[in-house]
Amino acid sequence: MTLEAIREKIGYQPLLLGAIALLASGALALASSATGDAIAAAEAKDLRNSLSEVLPEGMADNDFLKDTVNLENDGKTITIYRARQKGVVKAALFRVVERGYAADIQVLMAVDSEGKSLGVRVLKHSETPGLGDRIDVRKDPWVKSFAGKSLGDPAPDQWAVKKDGGVFDQFAGATITPRAVVKAVKGGMNFFTEHRTEILGG
Repeated sequence: MTLEAIREKIGYQPLLLGAIALLASGALALASSATGDAIAAAEAKDLRNSLSEVLPEGMADNDFLKDTVNLENDGKTITIYRARQKGVVKAALFRVVERGYAADIQVLMAVDSEGKSLGVRVLKHSETPGLGDRIDVRKDPWVKSFAGKSLGDPAPDQWAVKKDGGVFDQFAGATITPRAVVKAVKGGMNFFTEHRTEILGG
């Protein structure tokens, strides 16, 4: 094989490799585009289902996934979903986070326009199975005890587990976990109160 033939062969291989890489990239982009809408739709459905768990049925006639406002709280952005009836904001739904025994606990809550809790659910946690995981409504109805509560009922100093002089039950062997959830919900109620005008005014 001549030197010229070798040069031609070597020059051809990178071109071929580049063409294959280009085709592969195009195929991946096409696949991503084709599945992106389906993934987004599935995520929206999951979020809607989660929000609907804390919002009483019939309380919204709008698409609250598209009616949002973003506010800052302790350096973090919180997205508030607003449930309306005839254009009037009747409830705000948002997530709060508090450190539990094992990791952060993500709490979803709904508050009506007067600052009363409509419902609370734990979205994510890593608490001890059989003990702390009772904050999950699928394991125990404990988290439903927040419905109907406000910062005035019970009094602010009673927003604690009974071991700390409050009104909320704790779990045997797992006080840290319910304490964290109570703190998260109380914090969420305070956040709503502080930003009530911004939340309801839009």
